[in-house]
Amino acid sequence: MVVARRFRADLFYRLSVFPITLPPLRERPEDIPLLVRYFVNKFARRMNKEFNYIPDEVMEPLQKHDWPGNIRELQNFIERAMIMSPGPDLRLPSNELKSLARSDKPSVARTLAEAERDHIMRVLREVGWAVGGSDGAAARLGMARTTLIYRMQKLGIVLERAAAAGVS
Repeated sequence: MVVARRFRADLFYRLSVFPITLPPLRERPEDIPLLVRYFVNKFARRMNKEFNYIPDEVMEPLQKHDWPGNIRELQNFIERAMIMSPGPDLRLPSNELKSLARSDKPSVARTLAEAERDHIMRVLREVGWAVGGSDGAAARLGMARTTLIYRMQKLGIVLERAAAAGVS
């Protein structure tokens, strides 16, 4: 975006001084109960409703769901459930409960390029954005450094993040 002049270069480098990476919600199911409780409390105040209890039969499918929309999708889902719940116990609409139960299967919507990009990004984060060297991403991925650089360019993975963070 900086190259295309859709994002200010100086702002990009200032924001990159302290990069914060957060894995997707599907990789942190242990966070879901905390987020659900937070959203229930937030919406209960807004709706002037009292919700005392979140049953296990509600929490379990929420933790198993893939949440491709991440936290925003979870937030919207909880708000909808609270609107539909008549009493002090959070209830999920039965038709939506069935759709969550079906989500136990891995998502087939991801392309091979998306999976490859995610894997390369995860390895780069693990090694502190080091591409080459014996402990670099290329070695961990079992490929030549130049091959990794080519794939990163092809997948739109920008090394400027590492340079801005002071990592070579």
